[in-house]
Amino acid sequence: MASRLRNSYRQTTSPRYVERLSSSWILPTLVLAVLRALISLYIFVSHFFIIGYLCSIGDCDHAGVTLSHFSVLGFWALGFYYAFAAAHSFSYAVSGKPWLSSWPAGLRWLHSVLYASITTYPFIVTALYWAEPHEYSSRTPFWSWWAISQHGLNSIFAILEILLPRSDPHPWVNLLALFFLSAGYVGLGFLIYVTLGHYVYGALDADRHQRAILAGFFIGLLAASVILFIVVRYVQWIRWWLTEAKSGPGPEAHDTQSGQKRSNLGNESDPAALPDARRHDV
Repeated sequence: MASRLRNSYRQTTSPRYVERLSSSWILPTLVLAVLRALISLYIFVSHFFIIGYLCSIGDCDHAGVTLSHFSVLGFWALGFYYAFAAAHSFSYAVSGKPWLSSWPAGLRWLHSVLYASITTYPFIVTALYWAEPHEYSSRTPFWSWWAISQHGLNSIFAILEILLPRSDPHPWVNLLALFFLSAGYVGLGFLIYVTLGHYVYGALDADRHQRAILAGFFIGLLAASVILFIVVRYVQWIRWWLTEAKSGPGPEAHDTQSGQKRSNLGNESDPAALPDARRHDV
């Protein structure tokens, strides 16, 4: 087990993994970079517009409280991921080497974990939000746009990052990281109650619910994270099989407009650096 996790970690830090994550099987790398940058811009503009609007109507406290919500934290994570991913794709298109490849191995792995999180958690956020009853008739256009952006577009942005890049299937070591992130968020929920006096989610209220409800919320979040991680991983594998293994690679996304010679870092011979799909470890 330790050896498999170690090899999985080495995969996330390999030049080949980095280059594939920075390019697309269907889009030129520069186009992918622009698309990622535009999505990041939309997310950050949305965040700051929401904060500004709430403060303009005297509700700055609510703007601060929302920073503890799973949906808002996840939307911030999407924004930062897309911003860095755009920079990596742009540098790859211009110089033939992703900026990410020059980062320390630990930071490359953390970027891989961030990628796994933004292609997993948005689906949980969307499902939780739309499963709850809401009074839509009283919603203003602002509140409707806010809800759709953070609880609908978030999943669309996640799907784009699953389907468009040439990314390898999520390495298994990242599942362990998501497990601890999910557990940490539940702990954050209780910390918010201690510091601010309210529960982020009603299911965490020990005064209103039995311990079994609390345990169910915790186990449900962990189970959903694991299941979605596995589903996404095999969707990525199917995408790889359809676009590369079965029908051959599509348009070379790393064929940049600059015409510079491509790096040969993708020809890594290290078995640990190969994607799980190539090693038939699925």
